[in-house]
Amino acid sequence: MTDQSKIQITASRRRFLQGAGAASLGLVVGFHWAPRNAMAQKAAAGTPAAMNAFIRIAPDNTVTVLSKHLEMGQGTYTGLATIVAEELDADWKQMRTEGAPADVKLYANLAFGMQGTGGSTAMANSWDQLRKAGATARAMLVQAAAEQWKLPAREITVSKGVVRHASGKKATFGQLAAKASTLTPPTDAPLKDPAKFTLIGKDVPRLDARAKSNGTAQYTIDVKLPGQLTALLQRAPLFGAKVKSFEAGKAKAVPGVVDVVQISNGVAVVAKNFWAAKLGREALDIQWDDSAAEKRGTDEIMAEYKELAKTPGLPARKDGDVEAAFARAAKVIEASYDFPYLAHAPMEPLDCVVKLDAEKVEIWAGDQFQTVDQGNAAHVLGFKPEQVKINTLYAGGSFGRRATMQSDYIVEGVEIAKAINGKAPVRLVWTREDDIQGGRYRPMYHHVLKAGVNDKGEIIAWQHRIVGQSIMGGTAFEQFMVKDGIDATSVEGAANLPYAIPNISVELHTTKTGVPVLWWRSVGSTHTAFATEVFLDEIANATSQDPVALRRKLLAKHPRHLGVLNLAAEKAGWGKPLPTGRVRGIAVHESFASFVAEVAEVALQPDGSWKVEKIVAAVDCGTPINPNIIRAQVESGIGYGLSATIKPGISLARGGAVEQSNFHDYEVLRIHEMPKVEVHIVPSKEKPTGIGEPGTPPVAPAVANALMSGTKVVFRALPLPATATKSA
Repeated sequence: MTDQSKIQITASRRRFLQGAGAASLGLVVGFHWAPRNAMAQKAAAGTPAAMNAFIRIAPDNTVTVLSKHLEMGQGTYTGLATIVAEELDADWKQMRTEGAPADVKLYANLAFGMQGTGGSTAMANSWDQLRKAGATARAMLVQAAAEQWKLPAREITVSKGVVRHASGKKATFGQLAAKASTLTPPTDAPLKDPAKFTLIGKDVPRLDARAKSNGTAQYTIDVKLPGQLTALLQRAPLFGAKVKSFEAGKAKAVPGVVDVVQISNGVAVVAKNFWAAKLGREALDIQWDDSAAEKRGTDEIMAEYKELAKTPGLPARKDGDVEAAFARAAKVIEASYDFPYLAHAPMEPLDCVVKLDAEKVEIWAGDQFQTVDQGNAAHVLGFKPEQVKINTLYAGGSFGRRATMQSDYIVEGVEIAKAINGKAPVRLVWTREDDIQGGRYRPMYHHVLKAGVNDKGEIIAWQHRIVGQSIMGGTAFEQFMVKDGIDATSVEGAANLPYAIPNISVELHTTKTGVPVLWWRSVGSTHTAFATEVFLDEIANATSQDPVALRRKLLAKHPRHLGVLNLAAEKAGWGKPLPTGRVRGIAVHESFASFVAEVAEVALQPDGSWKVEKIVAAVDCGTPINPNIIRAQVESGIGYGLSATIKPGISLARGGAVEQSNFHDYEVLRIHEMPKVEVHIVPSKEKPTGIGEPGTPPVAPAVANALMSGTKVVFRALPLPATATKSA
């Protein structure tokens, strides 16, 4: 198969039938039903019949679910298809999934009000919507069979993609779809009793596994259009610097270089291939205006944070009278914690393909924020959003990086296409160095905590002060995510601390730096979980209490926190002897309405070196749609979090330049460093909640707490040191 035929096939698969009528079905938004005559014409032509905006059934009996959520390795395509297949009573072998087009009216994320993927919302916001879509499509297929066979619909059953009647009549979905799609959809199709689920809760195979194994999965790098060019962009060496002037002569002299153009973020070299673009970029002579650039190093910025933390911040939570409680405390415990900037470093760096003409633009990308990217691309071109077509392909990871309100890589690609007057399709490629040095990092933070305990060892006062940048400030999310100066993502996991402490104060200092920041897998909980869970172990040690026993007392009124805590402790053998040199630590945290507890088992060597040997995790994410994917995502989250636990972050030298550039100096976890992981899932009848991110926050504090238990030394900064010498 040629690359061009792959693109044609992909484009063909992405066609879907969209009508003009709409029906409001409770929580189901964006159900557009086609007029009967139009659908009949389409069906007669042999194209797949659209049962609704989310489900297409082809004559070959395949069922395709249009996913409004990006598949970036987290299993979204499989999970969403499972929900539909369950209510449809389909055979799993007939299920397919592909990315939905950018259309906020049809495919809005109900948590965001726009089309986009993030915040571990894919299953949670699609659960009711897709159950209803599947049940409605099933009812339409049954009605089609009833009319065709002239039999009562109540006597017809559906199982594994076949519609049957006791008389012996039967038909596949593909045989009934054309007629079914012409029917008026019911508004009250009953949902299946969960007790009768046959797919949800089972380890059904991933729909994308085969394509990703045999190389047929389409990523942005696989898109090759006729005449396509490749562009690399030279961005400023300091955040906030701008192009003053540039000389392109040497770059244009490189064989294969077609053009050199300036756009808002720098100077782009456009060439016939990647290597020519790279050599051309290296030959550029650019003078930069750094008068507005960030020139502080991270050590200078952190020093300012620490000074700021000595003063009260804005109140994010205030329960009781904290100062009065401290005044009567028998003991006061204090600690501070530091966190570096972190890059996302997905396996596939940012890239997009842009094809521009006078009336429209078409974009191919692993797109995470379709509505935002569509709007920003339209703004650059002076187009209406409907003139921007986005083809959402697989993404090789993201961890939040592809979800920017500024649409940086999409806008760059569109600006380059515009600068060359759309004379050819353009693929913009970010190199690994571009990725590591390009900003949009997890913010750097400094935390200060203080607790007061009475003579019984009970915590009666808790003060938590956080200093760091706002992710939401200056974006369209600010109006509903920043309240009274408090960015909710800066304090999540701290302001909603579940522990039963009568007097709690959580304060925030929001700082300003020129370093671009963004959400990073599990967002605020990446740092708040570490600070709160390590501090709680410090309190347990200071009051001679077992860390699990202390948490049990404090979580008595939080059964789901308590459930994962107890399950993880039980499965890890908490309280039972370990081999010499082995130590354990525990942490429990809620993020994105899911609950995770993790026990880390660490091997300590006589020379102070250490290694995480095992993590036992317990997770409560509501109804488990696919346990295998849940386990995989928790394992993935643990690996990702452990990487940030033991590997250095991003640092800026004095003068403002990023010091890291690739995986040799921004290291990520290696396979030999990955511990054995056990994942235990709490049975639940609650609605599904997120699982892509909640496995990440507990791992670092669990490891730090294990080291604390074995060395009696408290480790209060990430990354943790490579050696952990016992205190005297």
